[in-house]
Amino acid sequence: MTKAKFYKKLNNNQVQCQLCNHACIINDGQIGICKVRKNREGNLESLVYGQPAALNVDPIEKKPLFHFLPNSLTFSLGTLGCNFACANCQNWDISQKAPIGPIKNPVPPEEIVKQAIEHNCASISYTYNEPTIWAEYALDIMKLAHEHKLKNVWVSNGYMSKECLKAILPYLDAINVDLKSFNPKFYLTNCQAKLEPILENLKTIKKAKAHLEITTLIIPTLSDNLNMLKKLAEFITHELGTNTPWHLSAFSPEISWKLKNLEPTNKNIIYQAYNIGKNANLKYVYVGNLPGDSKENTYCPNCHELVIRRAGYNIERFDKNEKCQKCGQDLNIVK
Repeated sequence: MTKAKFYKKLNNNQVQCQLCNHACIINDGQIGICKVRKNREGNLESLVYGQPAALNVDPIEKKPLFHFLPNSLTFSLGTLGCNFACANCQNWDISQKAPIGPIKNPVPPEEIVKQAIEHNCASISYTYNEPTIWAEYALDIMKLAHEHKLKNVWVSNGYMSKECLKAILPYLDAINVDLKSFNPKFYLTNCQAKLEPILENLKTIKKAKAHLEITTLIIPTLSDNLNMLKKLAEFITHELGTNTPWHLSAFSPEISWKLKNLEPTNKNIIYQAYNIGKNANLKYVYVGNLPGDSKENTYCPNCHELVIRRAGYNIERFDKNEKCQKCGQDLNIVK
């Protein structure tokens, strides 16, 4: 067990966790919503420090990040637990599981960085479950990563507290945030969370100039309303900027946690959402989970020349120094 940060002590051995916007008040002996932070006699402890549930070497495009170190490898890790309970979760086997007890062989931050370097990775990705809930572990890795010239990437639901976000931003190079819907009711019913704090965090991330990409999973009957998607696209345009890439992913019920009764997302809805993004003046809109679709490619927003071709995780680049080889347009690519 490792003493947690981001909490304050209350009366009667209670504590209030200040790591995410749930701000859980936790009684002695109990755990928070995330299932990985426990009050032990008035002190909050992390149950997952040094205990990754998954370690992999991934293409950076899998996060998905299309404009950050294209065609590079990233060392990915995640733990158990999550501060959301999304019915559509694809990693529910780890995100909805609580730790049973400490493992015999914890993996210290130094070992994560060592493995990333040994596997020729350009970055470390904090992913698979919500990295906010293991921020103490993530932060220690992030600091070491920068010392060794590795970039740090978060894949997040964006529900971290202002205090947590302030702590990670100096070490955060890129982040993909799941903006699941622009409907507050969807967040309350599907995720047991609120929308507004996520929108505020997105604006803070953009102002801090960390590289930001957005993903929206289009779930039939739940997040496929075209008017809602129009509002979401307009938020990206006006608050985050037209250079912000927007990934639109098709839903697959067979791998979801609780929504196996739904149909897969119809391609036509994905294409309609794509057009909504383009009509909102977003320069980079992508479709996901539609293998081989040309709308996974990057095209110059000025002259429409093909600049990055993607076939699965096979990447072919035609840009010149992150600019269009034909017209010289900057492509918002972090090299």
